[in-house]
Amino acid sequence: MKRRVTYIFLIFVTLFAQSQCAMCRAVLESEAGQTTAKGVNDGIVYLMLIPYILMGGLALVTYRYFKKVSKKN
Repeated sequence: MKRRVTYIFLIFVTLFAQSQCAMCRAVLESEAGQTTAKGVNDGIVYLMLIPYILMGGLALVTYRYFKKVSKKN
């Protein structure tokens, strides 16, 4: 039951997230060359990846630390 509630929550969050930037989408879709739209999309992906890379690096450092401490015991 808890898993089903989580899936429903994720679906609603996704639906609302797509409607947040309607003005930006309208301006970018009206451009003829679509070069600005491609640049904005690349920027969004770049900004999205940085926190994941940082958290992944922190998780790796923490994992190695605890693995090293458990070998000493």
